Amino acid sequence: MTKVSAKKQKTYIFQLDPDRGQILWESKKPKIIPIENIKELRSCADARYYRQQFQLAHEYEERWLTIIYILDGSYKTLHLIASTKDVFQTWDITLRKLFSIRQELMSGVGNIETRQAIWEKQCWKGADEQSDHKLEFDEVEKLCKRLNIHSSTEDLLRLFKQADVQGRDYLDFGDFQRFVKLLKARPELDRLYKRLCFVNGGNFDCHAFEKFMRGTQRSSLSQEELRQLFFKYASFALNYHITLDGFTAFLLSSDNSAFADQHGKIWHDMTKPISEYFISSSHNTYLVGHQLVGVSTIEGYIRALLHSCRSVELDIYDGDGEPMIFHGKTFTSKVSVREVCQAIAKYAFVTSPYPIIISAEIHCSLPQQDMMVKIMFETFGDALVSAPIDGRPTFDILPSPEDLKGRVLLKAKNLYVSENESIKIKDITIDAESSTETSASESEVIHEMEVGWKKAREREMDAVKELKEELHKARNVFGRVRSHHHKSTSSLVPSHSPNSKIKMSFAVVSLLVYTVGVKCRGINKKEHYAPEHLFSLSESTANKILKQGMLDLIKHNRTHLVRIYPKGLRLNSTNYEPHRYWSAGAQLVAINWQTFDLGYMINHAMFQRNGRSGYVLKPAALRLPDKELLSKRTKHNFDVTIISAQQLPRPKDSSGREVMDKSMINPYVEVSIHIPDWTTPPTAQASTSQLIPSTSTTGSSSPTVARMLTYRTGVVKNNGFNPVWQETLSLPFDCVGGMKDLIFVRFAVRNEGDNEEEPIALYCVNLGSLEMGYRHLPLHDSQLSQYLFSTLFVEVAIHDN
Repeated sequence: MTKVSAKKQKTYIFQLDPDRGQILWESKKPKIIPIENIKELRSCADARYYRQQFQLAHEYEERWLTIIYILDGSYKTLHLIASTKDVFQTWDITLRKLFSIRQELMSGVGNIETRQAIWEKQCWKGADEQSDHKLEFDEVEKLCKRLNIHSSTEDLLRLFKQADVQGRDYLDFGDFQRFVKLLKARPELDRLYKRLCFVNGGNFDCHAFEKFMRGTQRSSLSQEELRQLFFKYASFALNYHITLDGFTAFLLSSDNSAFADQHGKIWHDMTKPISEYFISSSHNTYLVGHQLVGVSTIEGYIRALLHSCRSVELDIYDGDGEPMIFHGKTFTSKVSVREVCQAIAKYAFVTSPYPIIISAEIHCSLPQQDMMVKIMFETFGDALVSAPIDGRPTFDILPSPEDLKGRVLLKAKNLYVSENESIKIKDITIDAESSTETSASESEVIHEMEVGWKKAREREMDAVKELKEELHKARNVFGRVRSHHHKSTSSLVPSHSPNSKIKMSFAVVSLLVYTVGVKCRGINKKEHYAPEHLFSLSESTANKILKQGMLDLIKHNRTHLVRIYPKGLRLNSTNYEPHRYWSAGAQLVAINWQTFDLGYMINHAMFQRNGRSGYVLKPAALRLPDKELLSKRTKHNFDVTIISAQQLPRPKDSSGREVMDKSMINPYVEVSIHIPDWTTPPTAQASTSQLIPSTSTTGSSSPTVARMLTYRTGVVKNNGFNPVWQETLSLPFDCVGGMKDLIFVRFAVRNEGDNEEEPIALYCVNLGSLEMGYRHLPLHDSQLSQYLFSTLFVEVAIHDN
C-alpha cells in the first residue's frame, strides 16, 4: 500500500497480525501500531478531508484508509492508499473487526474468555521465535522475563513439567494454556474464597452469596436479581454452589464492576432545565497543542465530540473569502469555519443525542459574520436553533436537554445587550471572555510568549525576522492593554463611547436564543439576568467571585448557565481541576482536551457517567433551593485495601515496542483523594489538622497540597505480573450536602525510583460512582486508554467519622 504524507507518497509492504494485534511495516526501521492504540478508522468519503489536504485526485477516495492512533503520548495519523479495491476491502473489514473487539474489551472489566484468548495468542506468537508451533523451556523462560515474572528457574521448570502432560520437553498451544493457568494462579483469591466458605459452614451457596453481596459489596439488587446472578456463576454439578473458578469469574466480570455506570445507559432524568446539568465542555477546541504555536485543525473537534463533549469553542476571524478559526494574535495555524461546521455536523450526535453548544468568540467583520451564519444554516439545517422551541415566544426557564435533543445552539456575546448595560464593579473586574487576560503582569506574559516564539523559530527558521518584529509590537500592545485595564478598573462606567458603533450582525443576534452571552454585572439580589443570559468567567475571575460568596454563585447557577475557561497564562494548555467550579454549580467548565493531565482526568471521570452522554444531572444540593443541604458538612474515611495487581503493562519505546532492558518493575500504588473547596475559594489552604489522620497508615502518611490527600503502599520488588501488597490505606475527607459525586479518587501504579515519570497505570473515579467491596479496577495509560489485561484488585469501604 502507498503511505501518504505531506512530503511524499511511498509504497511499503504492510502486515496485519491478528494474533498479536499489530499493524507492521518496514521503513528505515521496523514500525508498529498496536490495534489497541487506534482511536478511529476513517475510509473513503469519511477521509475526504485528508485527501483534499494532500491535493490528491478523487479516484483514490475509494481505496483510502486513515488510521488515527496514539503513540508515545501523542495523536498520530497514518494515511494509506490500497493498490486495489479488493485489497482495500480486506484491510478495511478485518481491521474494523479487530478494532471493534478491542474497543469492547477496553470499556471496562468482563469478557474474561475473549480477553484471556487474546492474551494467550499474543504471548504464544511472541514467544514462538522459531515459528514451529511449539515452545521449549528456554523460550518459555524468556517469555516469563518479558512478562515481569522473575520466578526462579526451578519454579518455572516445575510448572513447565506440570503443563507438559505428554512429557515431550516442549509445549504445544494446549500445553501452553495449562502453563498459563498455573502461572496466573491467585493465592489472594483462594484465601478470600476459603474465608467466605468458612464463615458459612464450608459452603458457598445462594445464602452465602447473598450475605456477601449485601454485607461486603453493598449491593442494592433485589433478592430475585441476586438469585439470578448466583445461578449465573454457580456450578450445577456441585448442587448449585459457587466454586473458586466461579467466584474468580464473578469478581472479574462486569457484574462486579467497580464503576456504577458501567452498563453505559442514560439513566438521569433529562427533562430538567439545562441549567441543572454539568455539561462536558472544551476550551480552544481547534488547538491540538500549544496556545501560541499549536496547530488549528478539525481533529480537535472530532476527538472531543467522539468523547461526548457537548460544548466546543470557535475563535472566528476574517479569512480570505470565508471566515477562519485560529487563536488570535498568536502563531497558531488556521482552519475554515466551513470545515469545522461540517466536522461538527458529522460527529455531533454519534455518541450522544443531546444538544451541542457552540461557544463562539466573533472577531470578524460584519460581512463575514453574515457569511458565518449562512455557513451554519447550510451545514446544520433545521438542527440549528434560531427561534424558541415549540413556538414559545417567551420563557421563564431554560428548556431541557430532552427538549433540545439533536439541536445545535450558538452561544456568543450579544453586543447590543452588553453595550446597553453598565458594568458594576465591587472589588474585582469581571473580564469579557477572552483567551488571554490583561490582569497578568507584563513580564510574565512576555516571558511565556518568548518561550512560544522560540518554539516557532525552531519550526520556521525563515520567520525569525518577523517574529522579532512581533515581539516588539507585543511589548507595546501589552503596555497599552495594561494601561487601559487599570483605567477601566478605576471607573464604574464602561470605557466605550455611548455613541460607539456596535459591530455585530443582526443575523448572528438572531441565532442567540437560549445562550445569549452577556457581561457579568455582579451576582447579587439587585442584578437581574434573563433566563437565556450566560456569562463566561476566566478561572482567575471565578476564583475571586468564589472568595466573595460561593453561595450567590450556586444560587445563580440553579437557573442560569455559566461558562468557566482556563486563564490565558496556561500557554502549554494545562488544565485546572474542574470539580472546584462544579461545586459552585457551574455547568460549562471548559477543559483543554489536548492535554492529558489531572484536570482532564477528573473531567473524563465525571463524564463517563450517565451513558457518556456529556450531560450529568447536578447533585440535589446544587439544584434545590434548600439551604440546609448546603449547610450539612459530614466527615468520613475512605478505606481502601490494595490487594494485588494483574499483568501490569510493560515499558515501551516511542515506536511502540517493548523495552527489554527496562522490564524490571518494582511497583507501588499511590491513592489520592481530590476534594472540592466547598464554601472556600479553590486557592485557600485547608488546615493541616483537617487532612492528617489521627493514626498513621501503612506507607506514606504525609498529605500533599490542600484539598488533595495522597497515601501510598510499600514496594513489591521485581514483580510486574502479579504483585501482592495486601495493605490498607485510610484517607479522611469531608463532604457537603452529600455530594460524593464531586469527590474524586485517583489510583496510580508507579515504579520505584520513577517518581518524575508518568505512572505505569491509572484509574480515576468519583466516589459517588465507585462501588464498595472487592473490585477489580481497569487500569489505563496516561492518555486514559484502558489496558487490555491490567487490573488492580482492591477492597473499598467508606466509614463515617
